[in-house]
Amino acid sequence: MATYIQKLGIVLKNYTDGLGHLVFTNVCLHCNKELVAQERYLCWICWEGLERTYFELQKDPSILDKLFWNRVEIKHTCALYVYGKGKVSQSLIRALKYDFKAPLGIFLGEHMAQQLLHHPMSKVEAVLPVPIHPKKKFARGYNQSELLARGLSKEWGVPVLKGLVHKRKHTNSQTTNDRFGRWDNVQNMFAASSQIRNFSHVLIVDDVITTGATLESLARAIKAANPKVQISLLSFAFTK
Repeated sequence: MATYIQKLGIVLKNYTDGLGHLVFTNVCLHCNKELVAQERYLCWICWEGLERTYFELQKDPSILDKLFWNRVEIKHTCALYVYGKGKVSQSLIRALKYDFKAPLGIFLGEHMAQQLLHHPMSKVEAVLPVPIHPKKKFARGYNQSELLARGLSKEWGVPVLKGLVHKRKHTNSQTTNDRFGRWDNVQNMFAASSQIRNFSHVLIVDDVITTGATLESLARAIKAANPKVQISLLSFAFTK
């Protein structure tokens, strides 16, 4: 009897999933082709089209490591994919930030965690998403970096630190600023709570790293509250 009920449940689930797929057609976030039932967010061709950095496999310092040299002390850095105009990674980040696709953020965080399961940064004590100003969070409905952090937390079993660092001011988008403009825009942007002293190694998580100005400012604020803490940086993508 129990086996029959289980089989019936599977049949009903397949039926409702198929019906839902017909009523609410899912399309690839990059090429807009219809997804089959087993695909999520991207078709398999576009998933294969994500350009990897392979920073996590390099023995010598990567260009991302070097980005923070003589700026702020960082333990490990990693970004999984290359970000750029027309790339698959851009379509994913755009959907996450502007198309109200919160579940996508958690999914990508889980994906990042699985790719880095054996990397040293998976052993951090806690994950700290880059804070956004309450005005921006209200408009967007969520903090995309926090969603990525939740996915990482789920896979790695480490806590997400919320409220230990806050954003002091609401800034304009960084997308139209050059490197110096970005740095002027984020100086003294963050303030860290003294509770950060309870941790010896934290991982800052963001969606895309461009010049690193925001992450540098955040790392400096954390170091000001706890000079002994080790900081690692992880993002989904990196603009070369």
